[in-house]
Amino acid sequence: MTIKFKVIERGQPGVAGGSEKKFYASNMISGNADIDELTEGIEKISTVSGADIRAVLYALTDVIPSMLADGKSVKLGDIGNYRVSISSEGEEKAEDINANSIKKSKIIFTPGKKLKEMLGKLKYSKM
Repeated sequence: MTIKFKVIERGQPGVAGGSEKKFYASNMISGNADIDELTEGIEKISTVSGADIRAVLYALTDVIPSMLADGKSVKLGDIGNYRVSISSEGEEKAEDINANSIKKSKIIFTPGKKLKEMLGKLKYSKM
């Protein structure tokens, strides 16, 4: 498990014009694992057919958004958890907060045990 990285130059975050520039490591993505590749990987370590695996993975893409939209946190075991987070305008009085106060929402992913363990075992290689 080796993550390749490159060196990039960036200005200081939050400072107009970037101020003093410094060099940072930036990971390089080596490709994407799509549903077909996930299916093949699962098929190799299980007795479940590729068609059944694919059906479950596609069903997850339908079920997870509807559960999040219902206000639920979605827990995928040791993989991690998904939840919706919202941001709103601040008001002087609690009674002034309503649905129109909400300005944006996003999905938060919190990695589970297996993903955290994987992060601790990574090695890095400069390109």
